Amino acid sequence: MKKSISLSFLFVVSVISFSCKSEKKETTPSVKEVVVKKSNAAFSLESAKNEINFTAYKTTDKVPVGGQFKKVNITANGEGNSIKEAIHNTEFSIPVSSLFTKDSSRDYKIKKFFFSVMDATKLLSGKLVIENDSTGYANIKMNGITNKVPFIYTIAANTFSMKAKMDVANWNALEALNSLNVVCKELHKGADGVSKTWSEVSLNITSTF
Repeated sequence: MKKSISLSFLFVVSVISFSCKSEKKETTPSVKEVVVKKSNAAFSLESAKNEINFTAYKTTDKVPVGGQFKKVNITANGEGNSIKEAIHNTEFSIPVSSLFTKDSSRDYKIKKFFFSVMDATKLLSGKLVIENDSTGYANIKMNGITNKVPFIYTIAANTFSMKAKMDVANWNALEALNSLNVVCKELHKGADGVSKTWSEVSLNITSTF
C-alpha cells in the first residue's frame, strides 16, 4: 500500500513538473526601433565640413606653429534656414584628443603637458553668438572657466569663416603653458637664446555647408 501511494505521489509530481515546464513561454529580446532624426533645415552644422585651425607662437620672434582639431561635436542647435541662423546659438564640444599638428611628438606634449595640467579639460566647449553681419563672440569653456572670445566673420557662397584671438592667461592656464614650455625649452629657443611660449593663440574656423 505504501509502495502504491509513493508511486502515485511521484506520478503526480512528475505531471506537475512537466506542466510547469510546458507552460513556460520563451521570451525573445525586444528590439527597440531606432528613429533617425531628419532635419528639414536648409543648413546644418552637423552635416557641414567644419575645420578648426589654430596658430600658437614660440620664441621671442613669435614664430607661428599651426595645428587643428579634427573633430567637433554639435551638442545643441546648429540648424537654420540661413547660414547665420545655423551658426547663431550653436553649442559645441571639441575633444582635446583630436588635436593634430602633423608632429606626433608635439601632439603628445601639448595634450599631456598643457591640456592635462588643466582642470577637467578633456573637452573644450562653448557657444557661438552672432551679433551682426560681421561680428560675434564665442563663450569658450576651458580649465573650468568660461570666457567670451570676440570674432569677426564672413560668409561667401556656402562657407562661413571666422577669425579670433584668445589669450590662455584669461583661463588661468599660465601654469599649464609653463609646463609645456619646460618640456619644449630647447625647441622654443630663438636666436637670442631665450625660450618662450606665447599665451596668445589665433583661431581660424570655417564651416562649408
